Amino acid sequence: MTEITLGSMLTATVTVFLSLLFARAAWHKIGEFTEFTGFVADYQLLPQPLVVPAAMLIVGAEVLVVALQLVLGGQVFGLLLGMAMLTLYGLAMAINIQRGRTSIECGCGGAVQPLSWSLVLRNAVLVTMGAAAVATAPYALDAAGAVAALASGFTLWTGFVLAEQILANASTARLTR
Repeated sequence: MTEITLGSMLTATVTVFLSLLFARAAWHKIGEFTEFTGFVADYQLLPQPLVVPAAMLIVGAEVLVVALQLVLGGQVFGLLLGMAMLTLYGLAMAINIQRGRTSIECGCGGAVQPLSWSLVLRNAVLVTMGAAAVATAPYALDAAGAVAALASGFTLWTGFVLAEQILANASTARLTR
Protein backbone atom coordinates (compact mmCIF):
# COMPACT_ATOMS: atom_id res chain seq x y z
CA MET A 1 0.00 0.00 0.00
CA THR A 2 1.30 3.44 -0.98
CA GLU A 3 1.52 6.15 1.65
CA ILE A 4 -0.50 9.13 0.48
CA THR A 5 1.15 12.46 1.16
CA LEU A 6 -0.40 15.89 0.97
CA GLY A 7 2.00 16.73 -1.85
CA SER A 8 0.95 13.67 -3.86
CA MET A 9 -2.72 14.47 -3.37
CA LEU A 10 -2.16 18.14 -4.31
CA THR A 11 -0.25 17.22 -7.45
CA ALA A 12 -2.79 14.62 -8.54
CA THR A 13 -5.76 16.91 -7.83
CA VAL A 14 -4.26 19.84 -9.75
CA THR A 15 -3.27 17.48 -12.58
CA VAL A 16 -6.86 16.23 -12.89
CA PHE A 17 -8.23 19.78 -12.67
CA LEU A 18 -5.89 21.19 -15.32
CA SER A 19 -6.46 18.17 -17.56
CA LEU A 20 -10.21 18.78 -17.45
CA LEU A 21 -9.67 22.50 -18.01
CA PHE A 22 -7.54 21.92 -21.11
CA ALA A 23 -9.76 19.10 -22.40
CA ARG A 24 -12.80 21.36 -22.23
CA ALA A 25 -10.93 24.23 -23.88
CA ALA A 26 -9.60 22.01 -26.69
CA TRP A 27 -13.01 20.40 -27.22
CA HIS A 28 -14.64 23.82 -27.55
CA LYS A 29 -11.96 25.08 -29.93
CA ILE A 30 -12.11 21.97 -32.10
CA GLY A 31 -15.91 22.07 -32.22
CA GLU A 32 -15.98 25.76 -33.13
CA PHE A 33 -12.65 26.05 -34.94
CA THR A 34 -13.74 28.79 -37.35
CA GLU A 35 -15.05 30.86 -34.45
CA PHE A 36 -11.83 30.22 -32.53
CA THR A 37 -9.67 31.41 -35.44
CA GLY A 38 -11.74 34.60 -35.34
CA PHE A 39 -10.86 35.02 -31.67
CA VAL A 40 -7.17 34.53 -32.45
CA ALA A 41 -7.44 37.13 -35.22
CA ASP A 42 -9.27 39.56 -32.88
CA TYR A 43 -6.22 39.70 -30.61
CA GLN A 44 -4.30 41.32 -33.51
CA LEU A 45 -0.99 39.87 -32.36
CA LEU A 46 -0.21 37.90 -35.52
CA PRO A 47 -0.20 38.68 -39.23
CA GLN A 48 -3.37 37.34 -40.87
CA PRO A 49 -1.61 34.47 -42.73
CA LEU A 50 -0.41 33.05 -39.38
CA VAL A 51 -3.80 33.09 -37.62
CA VAL A 52 -5.05 29.66 -38.78
CA PRO A 53 -1.69 27.89 -38.24
CA ALA A 54 -1.42 29.50 -34.79
CA ALA A 55 -4.97 28.42 -33.92
CA MET A 56 -4.12 24.87 -35.01
CA LEU A 57 -0.95 24.95 -32.91
CA ILE A 58 -2.88 26.18 -29.87
CA VAL A 59 -5.47 23.41 -30.17
CA GLY A 60 -2.74 20.81 -30.71
CA ALA A 61 -0.84 22.03 -27.67
CA GLU A 62 -3.97 21.90 -25.52
CA VAL A 63 -4.64 18.33 -26.63
CA LEU A 64 -0.98 17.52 -25.86
CA VAL A 65 -1.35 18.91 -22.32
CA VAL A 66 -4.17 16.42 -21.72
CA ALA A 67 -2.45 13.53 -23.51
CA LEU A 68 0.73 13.95 -21.48
CA GLN A 69 -1.27 13.45 -18.29
CA LEU A 70 -2.12 9.96 -19.53
CA VAL A 71 1.47 8.97 -20.30
CA LEU A 72 3.60 7.55 -17.51
CA GLY A 73 6.19 10.20 -16.69
CA GLY A 74 4.47 12.82 -18.86
CA GLN A 75 2.60 14.66 -16.14
CA VAL A 76 5.30 17.21 -15.33
CA PHE A 77 5.86 17.99 -19.01
CA GLY A 78 2.11 18.39 -19.49
CA LEU A 79 1.86 20.69 -16.48
CA LEU A 80 4.80 22.78 -17.70
CA LEU A 81 3.28 23.07 -21.18
CA GLY A 82 -0.06 24.04 -19.67
CA MET A 83 1.60 26.66 -17.47
CA ALA A 84 3.44 28.10 -20.48
CA MET A 85 0.22 28.29 -22.46
CA LEU A 86 -1.71 29.94 -19.63
CA THR A 87 1.11 32.46 -19.25
CA LEU A 88 1.05 33.27 -22.97
CA TYR A 89 -2.74 33.56 -22.92
CA GLY A 90 -2.51 35.95 -19.97
CA LEU A 91 0.15 37.99 -21.72
CA ALA A 92 -1.95 38.21 -24.90
CA MET A 93 -4.94 39.35 -22.85
CA ALA A 94 -2.87 41.93 -20.94
CA ILE A 95 -1.48 43.39 -24.17
CA ASN A 96 -4.97 43.85 -25.55
CA ILE A 97 -6.34 45.25 -22.30
CA GLN A 98 -3.49 47.79 -22.32
CA ARG A 99 -4.48 48.66 -25.89
CA GLY A 100 -8.02 49.33 -24.64
CA ARG A 101 -9.39 46.32 -26.54
CA THR A 102 -11.56 44.83 -23.79
CA SER A 103 -14.66 44.12 -25.87
CA ILE A 104 -13.14 41.10 -27.63
CA GLU A 105 -13.96 37.55 -26.50
CA CYS A 106 -11.19 35.81 -24.58
CA GLY A 107 -11.53 32.61 -26.64
CA CYS A 108 -10.88 30.54 -23.53
CA GLY A 109 -13.29 27.77 -24.42
CA GLY A 110 -16.11 28.26 -22.02
CA ALA A 111 -18.62 30.94 -21.19
CA VAL A 112 -18.33 34.05 -23.36
CA GLN A 113 -16.17 36.56 -21.54
CA PRO A 114 -14.70 39.82 -22.78
CA LEU A 115 -11.09 40.49 -21.82
CA SER A 116 -10.55 41.76 -18.29
CA TRP A 117 -7.88 41.90 -15.64
CA SER A 118 -9.81 39.26 -13.72
CA LEU A 119 -9.10 36.80 -16.55
CA VAL A 120 -5.41 37.66 -16.42
CA LEU A 121 -5.48 37.12 -12.65
CA ARG A 122 -7.33 33.83 -13.15
CA ASN A 123 -4.56 32.63 -15.44
CA ALA A 124 -1.92 33.68 -12.92
CA VAL A 125 -3.70 31.64 -10.24
CA LEU A 126 -3.88 28.63 -12.60
CA VAL A 127 -0.16 28.94 -13.36
CA THR A 128 0.56 29.10 -9.63
CA MET A 129 -1.50 25.96 -9.08
CA GLY A 130 0.46 24.23 -11.84
CA ALA A 131 3.74 25.37 -10.29
CA ALA A 132 2.70 23.95 -6.92
CA ALA A 133 1.87 20.63 -8.59
CA VAL A 134 5.22 20.56 -10.42
CA ALA A 135 7.04 21.37 -7.19
CA THR A 136 5.46 18.40 -5.42
CA ALA A 137 5.66 15.97 -8.38
CA PRO A 138 5.96 13.09 -8.93
CA TYR A 139 3.05 11.62 -7.10
CA ALA A 140 2.29 8.10 -6.02
CA LEU A 141 -1.22 7.13 -4.99
CA ASP A 142 -2.92 3.88 -4.22
CA ALA A 143 -6.37 3.16 -5.71
CA ALA A 144 -8.22 5.00 -2.94
CA GLY A 145 -5.92 8.01 -3.28
CA ALA A 146 -6.39 8.04 -7.04
CA VAL A 147 -10.17 8.01 -6.66
CA ALA A 148 -9.96 10.81 -4.10
CA ALA A 149 -7.72 12.86 -6.41
CA LEU A 150 -10.06 12.30 -9.36
CA ALA A 151 -13.04 13.36 -7.25
CA SER A 152 -11.18 16.37 -5.85
CA GLY A 153 -9.94 17.48 -9.27
CA PHE A 154 -13.40 17.08 -10.77
CA THR A 155 -14.97 19.01 -7.90
CA LEU A 156 -12.43 21.81 -8.28
CA TRP A 157 -13.07 21.91 -12.04
CA THR A 158 -16.85 22.02 -11.51
CA GLY A 159 -16.44 24.95 -9.13
CA PHE A 160 -14.21 26.67 -11.68
CA VAL A 161 -16.79 26.22 -14.46
CA LEU A 162 -19.53 27.58 -12.20
CA ALA A 163 -17.42 30.59 -11.18
CA GLU A 164 -16.56 31.22 -14.83
CA GLN A 165 -20.26 31.21 -15.74
CA ILE A 166 -21.09 33.60 -12.88
CA LEU A 167 -18.38 36.01 -14.09
CA ALA A 168 -19.66 35.74 -17.66
CA ASN A 169 -23.23 36.44 -16.50
CA ALA A 170 -22.05 39.46 -14.53
CA SER A 171 -20.17 40.71 -17.58
CA THR A 172 -23.24 40.30 -19.78
CA ALA A 173 -25.40 42.07 -17.18
CA ARG A 174 -23.01 45.06 -17.19
CA LEU A 175 -23.15 45.25 -21.00
CA THR A 176 -26.96 45.23 -21.13
CA ARG A 177 -27.40 48.12 -18.69
